[in-house]
Amino acid sequence: MAGGDDRSSELLQLVNDVVGASKAGGGGAFRKDCTDLVRRIALLTHLFEEIRDFKGREFEPLNASTSSCSRQSWVSDLVTALQAAKRLLLVANNFNSNFAPPVLTDEASKKIAFHFQCSTWKLEKALGEIPYDQFEISEEVEEQVALVRAQLRRAIERYGSLNLRKMSFHGLPQSLVESGKWVRIIENNSANTIDSLPKSFSADDLVHKSQRMSNSFVAERPSLCSTNETHVDGQEDVNKKPDATVIPDDFICPIALELLRDPVIVATGQTYERSYIQRWIDCGNTTCPKTQQKLQNLTLTPNYVLRSLVAQWCIDNNIEQPTGLTNGKLKKSDGSFRDISGDIATIRALVSKLSGRSIEERRAAATEIRSLSKRSTDNRILIAEAGAIPVLVNLLTIEDGLTQENAVTSILNLSIYENNKGLIMLAGAVPSIVQVLRAGSMEARENAAATLFSLSLADENKIIIGASGAISALVELLQNGSTRGKKDAATALFNLCIYQGNKGRAIRAGIITALLTMLTDSSNCMVDEALTIMSVLANHQEAKVTIVKAGTIPVLIDLLRTGLPRNKENATAILLALCKRDTENLACISRLGAVIPLTELTRNGTERAKRKASSLLEHLRKLQQL
Repeated sequence: MAGGDDRSSELLQLVNDVVGASKAGGGGAFRKDCTDLVRRIALLTHLFEEIRDFKGREFEPLNASTSSCSRQSWVSDLVTALQAAKRLLLVANNFNSNFAPPVLTDEASKKIAFHFQCSTWKLEKALGEIPYDQFEISEEVEEQVALVRAQLRRAIERYGSLNLRKMSFHGLPQSLVESGKWVRIIENNSANTIDSLPKSFSADDLVHKSQRMSNSFVAERPSLCSTNETHVDGQEDVNKKPDATVIPDDFICPIALELLRDPVIVATGQTYERSYIQRWIDCGNTTCPKTQQKLQNLTLTPNYVLRSLVAQWCIDNNIEQPTGLTNGKLKKSDGSFRDISGDIATIRALVSKLSGRSIEERRAAATEIRSLSKRSTDNRILIAEAGAIPVLVNLLTIEDGLTQENAVTSILNLSIYENNKGLIMLAGAVPSIVQVLRAGSMEARENAAATLFSLSLADENKIIIGASGAISALVELLQNGSTRGKKDAATALFNLCIYQGNKGRAIRAGIITALLTMLTDSSNCMVDEALTIMSVLANHQEAKVTIVKAGTIPVLIDLLRTGLPRNKENATAILLALCKRDTENLACISRLGAVIPLTELTRNGTERAKRKASSLLEHLRKLQQL
């Protein structure tokens, strides 16, 4: 895992910074809150050390373009959460009545408590997104992290009991109250300044297992990994120069404490960053995080006025915007602007035709949208901005097969641009995509599977897609689809099964039977994909039982002898998972003559294969000593 040590070391350094921040002040009113938060973060040291020490490399990395599309991964979420915790600790440790006017003391205290709730929530969510299977985290450390998450959830509930709506800011200008300048007062009077924050991880950061795997899986779907793709992350500029520009308080999300990019309004009238408030709601919360008022509905209304103000502020301060689209002009890579008002008008006219009464008109418009969405990121931005996504979702359920095929392929192309993934999910596209996956033409089914893979790159979407019935439809395509359809289904299934809750669904859908068929197929065209998926499933107890009952162990041992290097590597990993704490399976592989090929692997295998084979041989030696 090239560069893994450096990244893990940065995470460890952040933990050390947090611990150091807790010692910077005298404690004050938030001594217990600070102590609890630091203690929980310090417990993560072992987790980051195991990630640092993991030397495996299971898949080739994607190109830089695809990596940049995944910046909003567990790494950046965790870094953001730890940085927010560090900032909060420095403020809270130095807060007391000497650092704020008396009238602010009680109100500021409650505000800081609210930010403890936000910081705790962000950290708990980030920990839940770590792909533990990828790094072979030990059971002891996983249990430790589970304990930390449980403590964080209880802390969130405790902070949530504060009734912030009763805060009285009497005697203060309303602009001061609403802007959050009380935080600046505390920070400016604090005895210790906040250290320069670590730089954000770059586009070459840790890439999810699913994205590394897609090099081999998505070779026939170049649009998913187009080398022409660029993902603009304006927050990177902010983090690189934290003191260069002060972000106006009205432009900061109350949850994320970061610049608003896609602001939405909830029922109470408060504005939040869409992705953060959506996660808040998806976790079962029905209150407004800032006011604690119960939300009368869960509708998220785009705050177009504020988004325009933020966009203009970004231009004035030379900060990159997520889309670069402002007032009919699109910012190019060289910093200049291109007038695209004509393109916008054309695309809006096409979107209007998608809703036309004539089948021919809708079919022609869907065909053109498909073509435009394939060409460039700029087009994907403009098509989404024109409101095409909900209309395309409606076309997924019509009877005209060609229109349906063009609609699902357009959604696939649009999903390549990271910001569009959330819009597709919010449009309720998944059930309709699954319907196409079950009953569409073969090309439509192939592209529906590829769309589910693209959407599932966002971890929160794995849960939604898994619960939609998609997994059984994907398994059916894996068994009976075209070669390309099988590869697309395998890609999507692998990515979905990274989430533990989806593994049981895949097992019950018959995935092991399908994988075993792929392993024994004389053409050997999908052995690599089958082994990779099985290696993800093998640590699930229900999967272990099913794999053994299907008679897979002899097939895996044959692959130890005759397979390609990566096949041998994954076969060894699966056998190790099956044999841990299972003497019956260990005895079985011993009887089938696994010792000789395993010994050969310890000498000539890949680094990961050597490690796995050595571990498995050690288990066999212990069995013989019993």
